[in-house]
Amino acid sequence: MRKEKGWVSQFSRPSHIPSQRKVWLTPGRGANMAARRWFWSISATLAMALLLLYKIPSASAQRKKEMVLSEKVSQLMEWTNKRPVIRMNGDKFRRLVKAPPRNYSVIVMFTALQLHRQCVVCKQADEEFQILANSWRYSNAFTNRIFFAMVDFDEGSDVFQMLNMNSAPTFINFPAKGKPKRGDTYELQVRGFSAEQIARWIADRTDVNIRVIRPPNYAGPLMLGLLLAVIGGLVYLRRSNMEFLFNKTGWAFAALNYIHGSSQAQFVAETHIVLLFNGGVTLGMVLLCEAATSDMDIGKRKLMCLAGIGLVVLFFSWMLSIFRSKYHGYPYSFLMS
Repeated sequence: MRKEKGWVSQFSRPSHIPSQRKVWLTPGRGANMAARRWFWSISATLAMALLLLYKIPSASAQRKKEMVLSEKVSQLMEWTNKRPVIRMNGDKFRRLVKAPPRNYSVIVMFTALQLHRQCVVCKQADEEFQILANSWRYSNAFTNRIFFAMVDFDEGSDVFQMLNMNSAPTFINFPAKGKPKRGDTYELQVRGFSAEQIARWIADRTDVNIRVIRPPNYAGPLMLGLLLAVIGGLVYLRRSNMEFLFNKTGWAFAALNYIHGSSQAQFVAETHIVLLFNGGVTLGMVLLCEAATSDMDIGKRKLMCLAGIGLVVLFFSWMLSIFRSKYHGYPYSFLMS
């Protein structure tokens, strides 16, 4: 039994061998963990390297983008200092207006100003657009947030084709970010093309307020000079009787010399003023007819002819000026705008 027990006890010793194998396998697991650590460290290093390689071109591209934007703004500012409305062809339009980057808005007027196009409205709209651009260029609030440009059909027909445009004039706002929306196209038929109306539309689309400053209009001083000349002539002719100077009705009529600034309303005095202008034109035509058919001396006929031409030209110009002041889209003018 002891032998058996001893045999059993001797035979049972190998039962400890699995524990020795477990202890023996421990260095192998340590090597495996070291390999894993090495793998993860290499992976992390490669990931960092790839990240750095990705960031370096991104930073370079950002610097390049900023340089391109700076060059574009500098170029536009240089041209604006020379001429408030920048004339553009297809290449300039695609590079400075359509292509990114852009942190400025561009108000572009698409027009056809060449004489063979016979676009009278284009010329009138161009005058208002020039007034608006000059008002912005020489204002104290002038910045590089907004620029004014013009594309003529004969200089940039490819731009008209690119935008599928077949009419002129047209005003479009190209915003600093994104593409133009429906509201970025100016409703010319609804609002008209006066500088004040375009300025309100620009304020709605860009939050840039432009105070329109128009050049001086000399029609008023000329009218005043004519009135003073007429009064002086009457005083000279009736120097022996000055009672007409105290006529209240006459001075009241002169005080009502007003013209309403809209085509939707009209002062009572406007009827008399237009009647007076038509009377002046008629008188000039009568003098011209008399100068052509009269048997008077040739010197008097010449004077009548010159007086008739002067009356027709002067009063007809004033009449057209009134029509243009009441309706900004009126396309005709003569001597006075």
